[in-house]
Amino acid sequence: MLAFIATVLLGTVLLDLATGPARYSLGEIIPALVGADGAAPEIRAILWNIRLPTALMAVTVGAALAVAGAQMQTILANPMASPFTLGISGAAGFGASLALAFGFAILPAFVDYMVPLNALLMALLAAGIIHVFSLQRGATTERIVLLGIALVFSFNAFLTLVQFLASEQAVAAVVFWTMGSLSRVTWPKLGVCIVMLALVLPVFMRRAWSLTTLRLGEDRAASLGIDVRRLKLETMALVALLASVPVAFVGTIGFIGLVGPHIARLLIGEDQRFFLPASALCGALLLSSSSILSKTLVPGTLLPVGIVTAIIGVPFFLALILRDARRG
Repeated sequence: MLAFIATVLLGTVLLDLATGPARYSLGEIIPALVGADGAAPEIRAILWNIRLPTALMAVTVGAALAVAGAQMQTILANPMASPFTLGISGAAGFGASLALAFGFAILPAFVDYMVPLNALLMALLAAGIIHVFSLQRGATTERIVLLGIALVFSFNAFLTLVQFLASEQAVAAVVFWTMGSLSRVTWPKLGVCIVMLALVLPVFMRRAWSLTTLRLGEDRAASLGIDVRRLKLETMALVALLASVPVAFVGTIGFIGLVGPHIARLLIGEDQRFFLPASALCGALLLSSSSILSKTLVPGTLLPVGIVTAIIGVPFFLALILRDARRG
């Protein structure tokens, strides 16, 4: 199943490379990618400078958001949990907007990296709030969802305030960025996201047994020798990292972290050894497909990819709510 999803993902990446203002065939793309002698230099330049980093960023960001959502659903025992629905993405967005609109750096010593650092620190704050609340007595799944909704509205209000106080030029930059877009991807930004994912994913894979056991309940996990509090705290910190770095570079992209893990769970099950890579592949596939749709839904117009993921994600989110209502 993992091999099948990966094969479909490879197909969507090639289709993403072929799609754009100028459409190319597979026979034109592959020679340009591998540097064959007969490849057209203009196609090679477009692919390597524009389309390839964008297509790979869609894969990387989709994988990061889906893994973050999968781990939030695991440690909170909440099927509605994701960086977007619980406010972590909103917090990262607010932090980044402070840098974009006012040039404000939470850590002045690192002013050159203020956008990603602001996003990371605000995401850590939101994740910390959720984690502390989840440890309280009476912190049911429903109350955690309500806390997440409160965080979403709070950080959206702060973001609106930033737009109100900022200059017109800064507002335009913030608004475009909050829609989520892959159009300004560069190789250095892609490299940062790939390194982040390559560092975090192995940590989760090494804890696959503990995370799988956690799905049986905190008491059962603790009886098997797992330090549940530490596991949840460290997982939330890594989730904040996975959610904030993509937001800092491509803006707010919702519902990938919610939809991707649920598709993986339906296909693979709860065993984290397979569930985690499946979540990453499903998230990458969803965002890669959304990237294609963003270039084809409205001919001649490149839609922000965040709009496309919302179109895909909202019906799925409503379906989850209706399913849980029927079970209740």
